[in-house]
Amino acid sequence: MTDQKTIVTAPEHRQEIVITRTFDLPVDLLFMAYEDAEIVAQWMNTKVLKLESKQHGSYRFETPDPMGNVHGFNGTIHSFEKNASIVRTFEMENGEFPVQLEYLTFEKLGDDKSKLTMHIVFQSIEARDRLLKLPFAMGINMAHNRIQEIQSTSKQ
Repeated sequence: MTDQKTIVTAPEHRQEIVITRTFDLPVDLLFMAYEDAEIVAQWMNTKVLKLESKQHGSYRFETPDPMGNVHGFNGTIHSFEKNASIVRTFEMENGEFPVQLEYLTFEKLGDDKSKLTMHIVFQSIEARDRLLKLPFAMGINMAHNRIQEIQSTSKQ
């Protein structure tokens, strides 16, 4: 089993989850994993069709599943503060989940250590709970492991 370094907290009776992960990376390299299209494509294993890393920007990704179906994801970037925070929406196109609002905070813990906190707000408790029934926590942990791996090689 994979070491679960990413912590997913789902407060009872609330339509939100909080995800935290400490990385052995400087905050600028961690942030770059969310703003640079080439790096996003690597760790998300997705095709980045559009990524406007700026306030009022937007993004769109396409990811194939194991059966060969292609799934689209998109959102709007409402706020973008370099190496500090991103506020964005996230929508799975043609999916069963409504749009969610994501607050990403990047915190410098030292020269080579930083923390990502993702506060995700869902339309309803039911939508949040449906997501949590999927292997969501395992998937986000695997994605964060890839960020650590990819960005660790770039800092050498």
